[in-house]
Amino acid sequence: MASKVEDVLKDLKSGKYAPIYFLQGEEPFFIDQICNFIEKNAIAEHEKGFNQVVMYGKDAPMNVILSNARRFPMMAERQVVIVKEAQNIPSLGKEEVDALLISYLQNPLPSTILVFAHKYKKIDGRKPLTKELDKKAILVTSEKIKDFQLPAWIEAYVKSQGHHIDANTSSFLADSIGNNLEVISNELSKIFINFTEPTSITKDHIQKYVGINKEYNNFELLKAIGFRDVVKANKIIHYFSQNPKSNPLIPMIALIYNYFAKIALLHANKSMGDAELAKITGVNPYFLKEYKSASKNYHLGKVIDCFGYIQEADLRSKGVDSGGMDEAEILREMIFKIMH
Repeated sequence: MASKVEDVLKDLKSGKYAPIYFLQGEEPFFIDQICNFIEKNAIAEHEKGFNQVVMYGKDAPMNVILSNARRFPMMAERQVVIVKEAQNIPSLGKEEVDALLISYLQNPLPSTILVFAHKYKKIDGRKPLTKELDKKAILVTSEKIKDFQLPAWIEAYVKSQGHHIDANTSSFLADSIGNNLEVISNELSKIFINFTEPTSITKDHIQKYVGINKEYNNFELLKAIGFRDVVKANKIIHYFSQNPKSNPLIPMIALIYNYFAKIALLHANKSMGDAELAKITGVNPYFLKEYKSASKNYHLGKVIDCFGYIQEADLRSKGVDSGGMDEAEILREMIFKIMH
């Protein structure tokens, strides 16, 4: 049956395992989260030598996978068979290969936990295999977290690890790192390891343990642009120019584009209340006031001009009419045009 990530993890943590898991979709983080939990916890460490098999799709034809799945455990209650990178299983999606898995789905071995980690895409929902997986397996589709959902996801993730982070700090982290959940979780782990008690994570912690400067970062640059604080914006741009590897241009251009797209939505929906505006723009209600202030500093005509400056910078970042400008110069010129 189609299941949510959080529901599957809840069942696993309570010791409830199913015979077959098919994990698919664009976001690898959630697939790894479930797969890693099963690999680590489904059977005792001393049983793994004979009863846990980890295979990789490109080296694992379906008949070999299912042959392993049909083995009985040795001196244990169950065995685990995990297929990582299952999207690379030879000829998966072809009728004869799908038929093998469908046959197993109809009569799985109860003592086997069979896990497919099918990353970055979904199998064809129109085919019989998908319908059979939906009926007979735990089918999880791992969707990408949208940018506007990222701060809330960070808050929930930090809470799940026994700590707390407020909306301001989670947005700061999201804007500074981007939407790679694995990177975010790894960076947060650098913080968590320093605390044995529940802790409220602050920007100071992020600066100390992750290395993101709490004054010179994407989050503060957007705020400086919004408030037309030219002095602060230039200080941040200078800091970025001294640390180009940590502050690449292309993600920054995308961030600024998204920022002005939200301001354009505010202009187009002036009659709406704050709750509706927060929903359509994807802005955390905590920050809506800042965006509304920015919309007063950038009238709609100027916002349209800004899209042109952003597009120009995007092309230059890809070598089109760049005139030999480096990334810092492209960023500096774009922001100068935006703010003047």
